[in-house]
Amino acid sequence: MQRTILLIIGWLAVALATLGVVLPLLPTTPFLLLAAWCFARSSPRFHDWLLYRSWFGGYLRFWQQHRAMPPGAKPRAVGFILITFAISLWVVNILWVRMLLLVILCGLLIFMWRIPVVDEKQQKP
Repeated sequence: MQRTILLIIGWLAVALATLGVVLPLLPTTPFLLLAAWCFARSSPRFHDWLLYRSWFGGYLRFWQQHRAMPPGAKPRAVGFILITFAISLWVVNILWVRMLLLVILCGLLIFMWRIPVVDEKQQKP
């Protein structure tokens, strides 16, 4: 029963992480980490799929190895965050929702700024 629950939570987390790629208010990374945790405890097959065959696998493996982002990932992530939030701010006409989006954007950018990035010297064993 526990294995089934972990599998369901893992796949739900993968689905939410995938949606989080394009929806500005839905974070991707925490859901990916949750999915990896659930799959590691319930299904080696799905855990391997997530780490080695999915679109997110390279980032997850890098995070597991270095506890940091790869060199070019942070600028791309910040750029994508700014683009999606800009579109949301342009589409939304309600002032309080725009203010909420700006607050979330500031919090997210501060969070991204604090994530370490591995340089080329640290990557080599």
